[in-house]
Amino acid sequence: MNARRRAGIASLLSLHGCLVWSFPAFAQTAPATPPASVTEESMSDAWWTGPMLANSAETLPPGHFLFEPYLYDVRSPNTDSFGSRTYILYGLANRLSVGLIPVFGYNRLGNGPSSSSVGVGDITLQAQYRLTEFQPGKWIPTTAIQLQETLPTGKYDQLGDRPADGLGSGTYTTTLAINSQMYFWLPNGRILRMRFDVSEAFSNHARVQGVSVYGTGQNFQGNVKPGNASFADLSFEYSLTERWVLALDATYSHDANTLTAGEQLVDPAGAIPYPQNMRLNSGSSSAFGLAPAVEYNWSSAIGVLLGTRVTFGGHHSVDTVTPAVAVNYVY
Repeated sequence: MNARRRAGIASLLSLHGCLVWSFPAFAQTAPATPPASVTEESMSDAWWTGPMLANSAETLPPGHFLFEPYLYDVRSPNTDSFGSRTYILYGLANRLSVGLIPVFGYNRLGNGPSSSSVGVGDITLQAQYRLTEFQPGKWIPTTAIQLQETLPTGKYDQLGDRPADGLGSGTYTTTLAINSQMYFWLPNGRILRMRFDVSEAFSNHARVQGVSVYGTGQNFQGNVKPGNASFADLSFEYSLTERWVLALDATYSHDANTLTAGEQLVDPAGAIPYPQNMRLNSGSSSAFGLAPAVEYNWSSAIGVLLGTRVTFGGHHSVDTVTPAVAVNYVY
């Protein structure tokens, strides 16, 4: 493990620990019990689908499945990136869930050719181990460590005259996350559920040929090394009634510089008479985001979410608006 990766993991653990454990201390300044005229909502009477973005710190009971498909449209200037992302998780053992996350997409461009068809993106394998479990009346949140490995199954280079066909990264990416979840009873007796997740992603090198998602041209040959990607998500869900929930995610993301290096080969048309060395640096980027959503639950096992993610105020990033719908089913 190199120094940059060790530093990233250390920062991840430090940030998560400081913020998670500060919330219980703050919450203890409020009354421990509601007024006598207020009835506390029980945890079994509060049904959830989960917010739009923050992962749960819970794990599935052994032998149970979770199926949660998302449909979305990432809207940016002159582009609509339609996609689906489906969480398929299984309770493998006590405290341990495993699963996979397939992704499909289609890019519609306003200033060039759109994707030739719906394509497969990069598929992610996931394992999550629960460390602690929240208990009413105590200030220890549910916490879990999550490990993801993203496989380069999506098309990313040799795109020819269809750059919009690029739906992958071409790299194997390892993501380490710390997830946490806490419950608070408000003065009116209703439950406020809070999640705080932080993650760090590390990608390896990939070979790049021709037109690619990294901005290379038709006659390029070389390699790409994406920078580390950090992500933090603080979410709140308010149990309005047993079936209805209001949710909000607040996010921050930071991507380090991506380096693409190689040669622009001879152009048969004579525009480039001899190979030229090329180095492309994306520069680092960062962005903030908000994702308000509404959840409706038919039962404790199935519910639907409608929400919109908005990213803004970024450095070297594009503002986006992403409406989404998801169904959460556990059995």
